[in-house]
Amino acid sequence: MSVYMVERSLAGISMEDLGGAQKAAIETARQMTEQGEQITYIRSTFAPDDGRCMCLFDGESEDQVRRLNDTAGLPYDRVVRAMDLTP
Repeated sequence: MSVYMVERSLAGISMEDLGGAQKAAIETARQMTEQGEQITYIRSTFAPDDGRCMCLFDGESEDQVRRLNDTAGLPYDRVVRAMDLTP
């Protein structure tokens, strides 16, 4: 498994909708895991001044992470492999 970063442009999103998007990502990852896939939502970082949002997932491939976001109905600009440097 590898960490993947999903970059989003969410300018103007309400905090309520942002929370809903996070819940959708978590729930879709849970459903995919129940169906035998290995994927986990890690966390998100949101910059409210410009609307950028970076979400981290632990998954098997970029395609799998894209599929999760498409299934959850979450917009994204790109998905890239990343390194989570949290101590």
